[in-house]
Amino acid sequence: MELIEGIRNRRSIRKFTDAEVTKEQIEEIVDIARFSPSWKNSQSVRYMLITDKALKDKIAEEGVMGFEWNTGIIKGAPALVLILTVDKRAGYERDGSESTSKGEHWQSFDAGIAAETFCLAAYAKGLGTVILGVYDEAKVSEMTGVPEGQKISALIPIGVPAEEPEVPKRKGVADLLTVK
Repeated sequence: MELIEGIRNRRSIRKFTDAEVTKEQIEEIVDIARFSPSWKNSQSVRYMLITDKALKDKIAEEGVMGFEWNTGIIKGAPALVLILTVDKRAGYERDGSESTSKGEHWQSFDAGIAAETFCLAAYAKGLGTVILGVYDEAKVSEMTGVPEGQKISALIPIGVPAEEPEVPKRKGVADLLTVK
């Protein structure tokens, strides 16, 4: 698959078939996503795969702050990936001081780059994804045993797509680009 084709055609998938997502498939995707750029090559993003239906359903029912849309998406996905970041690494020096005025911003920035790279790699492997941001971090962390010193940056349901969403309207280059 051509890179530009993947960027243009990948869509957020919210409906999945019942086909299983295997650990091996996710390992292949993470093997690609690990090449995402990061602050000073800190490589602070981690991935947690949830395939246990009971745990996935518990996250869907108790961990999305009552947002039923996310409940249905997570329950309908054969697997869920948590994007984690090692806390206070991206954007910080080895002594713990902030490297820039952006502070923790770089942690989220790196997680965002890694999340989209993960989603593009999944798309290239025939899987669909959607990045979810409405969740109770403390509850989901407790339910899944997120290691101390790591934070959840996003939830990504993943599976074989059961839909082909249309391309949403996009703003034109003139609306997006300022030249000085």
